[in-house]
Amino acid sequence: MAQNRKPPAFQEYASATLANISFRSMNMEARGLLHTMRLECWVNYELPSDLELLSSVLGKPVKPDLLKAVGSFFDIDDKRITCPELEDYRAHLEERREKQSKGGKKGAEATNTKRKATGNPQVPRRGSYESLVQSNTTKQSQNQLIEGRGYNFLNDDGIDPLDAELEDDIAL
Repeated sequence: MAQNRKPPAFQEYASATLANISFRSMNMEARGLLHTMRLECWVNYELPSDLELLSSVLGKPVKPDLLKAVGSFFDIDDKRITCPELEDYRAHLEERREKQSKGGKKGAEATNTKRKATGNPQVPRRGSYESLVQSNTTKQSQNQLIEGRGYNFLNDDGIDPLDAELEDDIAL
């Protein structure tokens, strides 16, 4: 919905549609009309209810009995046909977009307040993949790491017995 675009799609669960008795009792021609009309209502918000004009818009003749078969899925008045389910979904998306917008503005305000308070133009982001912990630039040897944990595997001469053993094997 960037740049004030309309939502490109609506979510529909196949299992919910297939479980609907009204849908299941329709013949294939009525199911096709239903699907086409829903797609048209998503893109254009409404369809004309005049059968001749509706047929022209859909590109196929629509018979009165066929329109009656799909009627439970639409609000049909003298001038137009709308799909309440899609309108509700569209309203849900708009509400979610508004909440995200408010949250983004609130976050920006908090960040900008921190910038003003600290005088630092770069406020670290929460959730970034960079660590805010400064790493130590001096590298410890492996022996220092082991000794730091209370382990000392060196003999009295300060030599690792495994290294000495390997040297003896190599000398042979």
